[in-house]
Amino acid sequence: MKLGIFDSGLGGLTVVKEIKKVLNNHSIVYLGDTARVPYGTRSAETIVKFAEEDTKFLIDQNVDLIVVACNTVSSLALDVVKKHSSVPVFGVIVPAMEKALKITRNNKIGVVGTRATINSLAYEKVSTRRHASMLVPLIEEGFISGDEINLFIDKYFKDFVDNVDTLILGCTHYPIIKTEIKKYLGDQINLVDPAEEIAGVVLNYVENNKNIDDKDSNDKFYLTDVNPRFIETAKMFLGYDISDKIKKVEI
Repeated sequence: MKLGIFDSGLGGLTVVKEIKKVLNNHSIVYLGDTARVPYGTRSAETIVKFAEEDTKFLIDQNVDLIVVACNTVSSLALDVVKKHSSVPVFGVIVPAMEKALKITRNNKIGVVGTRATINSLAYEKVSTRRHASMLVPLIEEGFISGDEINLFIDKYFKDFVDNVDTLILGCTHYPIIKTEIKKYLGDQINLVDPAEEIAGVVLNYVENNKNIDDKDSNDKFYLTDVNPRFIETAKMFLGYDISDKIKKVEI
């Protein structure tokens, strides 16, 4: 089966990583809109436009399903993606929210994400929400441990301490620093990684649709802008080098 996945940039590779753990024998077609990242600071109208274009690109690649790895698109334009898609569409928000509701002990759930995600109505059942947009460029620059990232973790995550028992990492970049976040918050707060949850959803779909054959068994990674830093960041997110599989495209 050919699995289409898109994100505003490279953060969605954390979703690819989790899906490959459970579905390593299926092809990935990844689109990272690196020329226009981030989406989280854009207007809703622009996010919708980008979502339409990303969807069309993946449909043109003959994918069998689409995973919207981008939390911003999942929160503001998932219905748009479904409208323009001829294949099943899965967003990352619902599985993460379902997991949070399942494991919370007191219904005090928090979410941290981009400004657009936090300002949307997607997480209406959470009690505490904070945007942490500055974490994205820091992570992409390789600051995934140490004093610099911990300074910003304190800035963005301190409001969750003693206020929630479950926290959703509502941006694809944040799982990269999950260890540091967990160290700061302690064991009393459960972390929900949407990448892990959506991987389970996709696995379930594939297991129930085994009649759909894999078309070429070859992962492909499309970026709308490519530079050496992106290649290094991709390697950091996935844990292996994909420089020979990256192709620059216009959408």
